[in-house]
Amino acid sequence: MASTTANGAPITNGTTPTTNGTSTNTNGIPAPAHPLTWFITGTSSGFGYRIALYALLRGDNVLATARSLPKLQKLVDEVASLHDPTAKDRLRVFRLDLGDSAEVMKEVVDEAAKVWGRIDVLVNNAGMSSSLLYWKLVMLIQFSLNAGWGWPGLIEEAGLPTIQKIMDDNVMGPVKLTFAITPYMRAQKSGTIVTFGSRSAWRAELPGIGSYAMVKAAIHAFSENLSVELAPFNIRTLLVEPGSFRTEGIYSHGWNTNNEIPEYEPLRTKARAIHASIPGNERGDPNKAANAIIDVVRGEGVAKGREWPNYLVLGSDAELAIRNKCNVMFNVLDKWGDVTRGVSFD
Repeated sequence: MASTTANGAPITNGTTPTTNGTSTNTNGIPAPAHPLTWFITGTSSGFGYRIALYALLRGDNVLATARSLPKLQKLVDEVASLHDPTAKDRLRVFRLDLGDSAEVMKEVVDEAAKVWGRIDVLVNNAGMSSSLLYWKLVMLIQFSLNAGWGWPGLIEEAGLPTIQKIMDDNVMGPVKLTFAITPYMRAQKSGTIVTFGSRSAWRAELPGIGSYAMVKAAIHAFSENLSVELAPFNIRTLLVEPGSFRTEGIYSHGWNTNNEIPEYEPLRTKARAIHASIPGNERGDPNKAANAIIDVVRGEGVAKGREWPNYLVLGSDAELAIRNKCNVMFNVLDKWGDVTRGVSFD
């Protein structure tokens, strides 16, 4: 059986198949030799919804998941209305919650893998688990009916139970799912794992995003490690680091007011005002971002002729956040270099 690249294209000596079946001499990302099968979490809205839709429009297959099947009806209906009559036949939907056990996730993945016999692309996109809705009810009871749960909020005010649940579901959730899918990719000796990070991991100093930044920083490290440990099996990783986009993301959730600490009032007031000013003013177009991600995975469009990036920064605000943090660290190294290098054995 011929070896294939991570997106299913045959490995050749410096050549890449073109869309008409010929080859060109290039070291760019190879185009897939067959329709890709995407397993995408969080497809009821946001980036997941758009990636699923546009992957279908490219002729690929999509295994779409959300924490409840009714939430996927919008996607199903839109796909059914597309001019491509084959699109609805290339979509399957599954219930999957980030708070599910590893055993439940494996059952879903095993069922999904039977549909087209392979999984070429995993998109770890989903954010909040419905298990957190349980915690919202707990907090409502514990801190009175005037309390509210949300992603944004000062980290100490979030409280340990909420932070623990956020980390369990939104770090361990993608980890469990990835471990359920990698055996299939290792067996087929190809695959791509797309994981959503965030610029927030690069600017955790911003008050109110501590819990979110913690999750994204952990996911960032997870993706980087996988890029090395899965490379021998021809499995690629892509860490997507978006800025602010007009999706149903972090800013669509209310501010966490479960455990307000009086001393934080001035900082909280300022942070909430900044948070409230963002929705509707995001510069990022989620449709363009979704198509850029698909271009990279498929080696076409904006990615044609380019090498695999491992990281995909989306949005000028994300670029600025990353450059600023790099400059901060370079500045620290410049000013404290003597201390940094002065702790070795003589």
